[in-house]
Order: sequence, then C-alpha cells, then structure tokens
Amino acid sequence: MMTSIPHYETMTNRRDFLRRAGGGFGALAAAALMGEDSALAALGDAGGAPASPMSAKLAHRTGKAKSVIFLFMEGGPSHIDLFDPKPLLRQLSGQQLPPSFGNVITAMGESRAPLLTDKREWKQHGESGLWISDWLPHTARMADDLCVIRSCVSDGINHAGGVCSMNTGSIFGGRPSLGAWVNYGLGTMNQNLPAFVVLKDSDSQVVNGVRNWGAGFMPAVYQGVQFEPDGSPIANLTAPKSVSQDRQQAKLSFLAKMNSAYGRERTDNTQLDARIKAYELAFRMQSQAPEAVDLKSESEATKKLYGLDDPKTATFGRNCLLARRLVERGVRFIQLYSGAGSKWDAHDKIEENHTKYCYETDKPVAGLLMDLKARGLLDETLVVWGGEFGRTPMSEKGDGRDHNPTGFTMWMAGGGIKGGQTVGSTDELGLRAAEQKMHVHDLHATILHLMGVDHTKLVYKYKGRPERIDMNEGNPYTKMQMV
Repeated sequence: MMTSIPHYETMTNRRDFLRRAGGGFGALAAAALMGEDSALAALGDAGGAPASPMSAKLAHRTGKAKSVIFLFMEGGPSHIDLFDPKPLLRQLSGQQLPPSFGNVITAMGESRAPLLTDKREWKQHGESGLWISDWLPHTARMADDLCVIRSCVSDGINHAGGVCSMNTGSIFGGRPSLGAWVNYGLGTMNQNLPAFVVLKDSDSQVVNGVRNWGAGFMPAVYQGVQFEPDGSPIANLTAPKSVSQDRQQAKLSFLAKMNSAYGRERTDNTQLDARIKAYELAFRMQSQAPEAVDLKSESEATKKLYGLDDPKTATFGRNCLLARRLVERGVRFIQLYSGAGSKWDAHDKIEENHTKYCYETDKPVAGLLMDLKARGLLDETLVVWGGEFGRTPMSEKGDGRDHNPTGFTMWMAGGGIKGGQTVGSTDELGLRAAEQKMHVHDLHATILHLMGVDHTKLVYKYKGRPERIDMNEGNPYTKMQMV
C-alpha cells in the first residue's frame, strides 16, 4: 500500500530517485529538442547556474531603441479627424458611400449610413509639412519628430478583439503581450524595477483587463506590472515602521525557502515562480522604486511642460512624466492607457468626445517627446501612439463614427526613426489601407526590429509549436528612413 509523502520530507528511496531523475533526464531531452541556442540561453556564465529569466540579453542586431513607451488611446481615435485629411469626404458629406467601395461591415453590422465630414482645421506643420488637425496643436509642434503610419490594419472589429489584437497579435485571449515578448527577448536593464510597467488614467478597467499585459503561455514572470494612477503608484510597497529590514529579509528568505521546496515538485507552475520572483523584486524595489515614482524632484517648469498645472491634463501628464523617469532608470517597456474602458469610442458626439480626450493627452504627449529629446533619450526610446483601430468615414447616430480596423493611423517617434515622414495611405475616404499596408503583426515585428530583435528568431516553444509574436504572418517595415 502506497503512503503519501509529506511535503516537508525529502525521500531518497529507489522509486523517488527514479521519479526525480526521470524529470531531470526529460529536461535534457527537452533542451535538445528546443535546440542549442535555447539550451545555452538558459545557462549562466560559462554554463554555470541558470541565469535569471529577466537577465539582460544580447539583441540579434544593433538597434537604437532600448525602451518602448506605448501610448494607447483606448476606444479608437479617428484618423480622418487627426492625421489623415480627406477632401473628398467633405465633398460627399451627407451622401451614401459610393458603390465602388462595396458593402462595408462594421461592428454595428452592414453600414449604409451617410458620410460624415470632419469639422477640423488642417495645417501642414514643421519643415516636413506633416498634416495634423487643430485637435492636436501641441503634438503638431513635434511634427518633425513623428513618423506617421496611415495604413494600419487590424483583425479586431470590436473593442475586445481590437485591444487584444493590438496588444498580443490575436483577437483571442491567451497569447503573450508585446511587452512580455520584449521582456522574454531582451530581459531587463534594471533588476530593481519591473521591466514592463502599465499606467492607466483612471480606475476604469481596460477592455480584457490584465490579459492585455499578461504573459499568456509564457512564464508569468514576463507579464506587466500595473502602477496606480493616483496617490502611491505602487501599492503596499513600503514596509510598516515596526518591521526592520533585517526582519523583513528573514521573512522573505523563509518564504522563498518554502516556495522553492513546494515548486520543485511543480515545475510547470509558472505562477508560483513568478510569485517568488515578485516577492524578491518587491524587496529590491523598496530601495529604488519610491525615488523613481516621486515627482518632487522635478522642476516646476518640467511639471508645467507635461500639463501638471491643469487638472484636465494632470493625470495623463503625470503618467507621461513617470514614463520618462522609468525609461531613465532602465525600464524596458511602458504602456500608458488614455480613456481606459474604451472612452475614445465615439459612436455619437465625436466632437464632444475627441475634444475632451485630445485635450487631456495632447500637451502631455508633446511634453514627453520634448523632454525625452532635451535629455538625449529620444534616440534610444521608441514612442508609439495609437488605438486598437480608427473610425469610419460613414456616420453613426448622426454625429459619430463606427469602428474601422481596415485603415487607420498610428505614429512612432524616436528609437532611431527619422521624423517628419509619412508611411502608407488610405483610400480617398479613409476607409481602407491602400498603400504600404501595415497589419498589427507587421507593427509588432517593426517595433522589435527597431529594438534589434529579429522576430523570426524570437521563438518560444509551446506544446511543441514554435510560437512568435506575429504568429508567422508579419514582416518588419524596413523602408522607414532612419537617423
């Protein structure tokens, strides 16, 4: 009759030896199947102790971008009201979409609504002459630093699928986020801070929640860490005054010992491993994180640059300023959500909606670019702006626009990209991408390319399948002018 083995005992009989040894030999076979590169990557210096999964790793090639700041306008900003003017739309306003465009299926079904003109004042800005509307006057001053991509395409027609696609490459949940892939491929530049940080502008939940910055089928250690928008960004970071550092270290060591013993029998439990590393990171963060998120040392001029002197821009401005401070301290991937809960979603009253959210973000975003540039950080920091999709040229509810994943605008700045250039185009009404189409998979591959990562070589083996961020469908756009 078999008896259970108490969790606190270490058995050394023949059966236990074979069980444990079998796991070890199986791991060797797995390493062989995964290939030499993967097996060697798991080793530390000179094949010694296993390296930390978050240790800094060499890129495949030299890339100027060391960090990414992804400014996510959740809900879908209207490209044809911000960066992609369409004179024909004004001529045909109130009329039906020309038959040559065929039937159009939107999130609300087949659309037969009349076309809706924009009400913006458009100007060309900077020496490059980029077209930007009057909704973004501060961003317009940075025109010569922007690479505007007008031909973006996504598979997500609704918010759940669109936000998931822009973050993970798939409209279905369960895959690793872009930030997790960056962590997996490059590791961290600062072991005392999270490598992937998420900042929201309110208590509202982002569509799909934490899955947008999750690790999917990868070890959970690669997932993002959410900072709070108000008060102390990192909850429960400071130990009570009655608990000394030695006492806390002793508790942490004892907890790590118990978790490690428990985890030896459950090697497939990545959540446990992530929890252990989270405890260790939290302890290290107590020395560096409070200083990193404390804005008291920033000058009043800097705070004003980000709009912290205006209640309407202060929240997103604070997050943009935090992003700059985190980049300075080696954080690899930072994602900022504006309009958490799909608040850029303007099915009606687009004038009211976009006036509000453009105002809240315009000055902080421009301030971020100016500050990074002044500090010499923009060349090595890739700033990405966009939402899960754009908006249709057809109206909805008379004064709004529906979702449009078939052609929309995003922009990139820094990270070695030459500013003042426009990539791709949509058709004459801004409905579909027409030239140099860039699918979300291509965007992800391009971001990794700018960081020096070959997305075809950044592979994670899952259930015998070689998985990549682009699901074997994307290609980096390498025709952008670089500096």
